[in-house]
Amino acid sequence: MRVRIEFNSQGNKLAGLLESPSGEVRAYALFAHCFTCGKDIAAASSISRALIQKGYAVLRFDFTGLGNSDGDFTNTNFSSNLEDLVAAAAYLRDNYAAPQLLIGHSLGGAAVLSVANDIPEVKGIVSIAAPAHVDHVIHNFDEHLDEIISKGIAKVQLGMREFSIKKQFIDDVAEHSQKGFSLKGKALLVMHSPRLSKTRAFGDIQFTSF
Repeated sequence: MRVRIEFNSQGNKLAGLLESPSGEVRAYALFAHCFTCGKDIAAASSISRALIQKGYAVLRFDFTGLGNSDGDFTNTNFSSNLEDLVAAAAYLRDNYAAPQLLIGHSLGGAAVLSVANDIPEVKGIVSIAAPAHVDHVIHNFDEHLDEIISKGIAKVQLGMREFSIKKQFIDDVAEHSQKGFSLKGKALLVMHSPRLSKTRAFGDIQFTSF
């Protein structure tokens, strides 16, 4: 069963898709997409389908300013992504049941690790191809970094689309990159391609209290 839903986050209305099995729901999962992606990317839909076959219901949504969600992407950052995830979890808690599983792809993988302790019902986290430090995302627009810092904003090409990136985004990911992760009593699955460079590996992150 597929239900298109909307929920509020930071004064914006975000668009989501809740997919459920035909029978009893084993638990609810929340999916966080990659940087500048959206809820409808192939990875998100494929993972959701596989989980539904196992009895899980999955909510995937577009972060603020992306896909069908309201808001201005230019004013978002990693911190706002975390707020969106907390709001999505609250929507599930209020209308169905709080998510017990968080899944994140790329920068979304770093986001679910950062927010996991703020959602007490979460029992497990899956991080897929996530960077060791969130400021790794800056490599996508390295050639524009000087312009962003000097002018405060620059237009960058990411894939087939153009986005405006502000200096506040750079500052925000830099601040979050100084923080470690400590998951309290939650299971963790980290998935990476063996061909990824060391800058995208999780080897230098300290996890404690699993």
